Amino acid sequence: MARKDAAGDRTVATNRRAFHDYTVEDRVVAGIALAGPEVKSLRAHHVNLADAHAEIRDGEVWLIGMQISPYKAATHVSVDPLRERKLLLQRQEIRRLERQVRQKGYTLIPLRLFFAASGYAKVELGLCRGKRQYDKREAIAEREAQRRTERAMRDFERSGQGRR
Repeated sequence: MARKDAAGDRTVATNRRAFHDYTVEDRVVAGIALAGPEVKSLRAHHVNLADAHAEIRDGEVWLIGMQISPYKAATHVSVDPLRERKLLLQRQEIRRLERQVRQKGYTLIPLRLFFAASGYAKVELGLCRGKRQYDKREAIAEREAQRRTERAMRDFERSGQGRR
């Protein structure tokens, strides 16, 4: 079962690796052009976003490296699982992203694939900057410190000393 968020969207896949390897500066939601059997595969969660990224070519945005496994019950339509898929954005949005991607170190990474409340498949792109190794270590240290703090608070409240 797909997870529903506050807006009624059904999340199909998230790119957890992107949050580890990149710092997300901005987010954009885009439609995605799919063939019929690909939509069925998405509904069955047969998708991998781990190595995917987006490129802007000739005023169009293309999603590269996203794998959608073939739908088993499809009859005659055979689609390449790793084919490039066109993303649907407005022209001014594409121009804005293109200006930002030209800056050193920025790239477009798919963060989440979901079905909107309207029923259309959408992809959430992140304008990302790669993390250095020390940035990754800092993020891990912050996460561990947060966990230790929460654990200490929980233990303190359970011991009864937190109630008065």
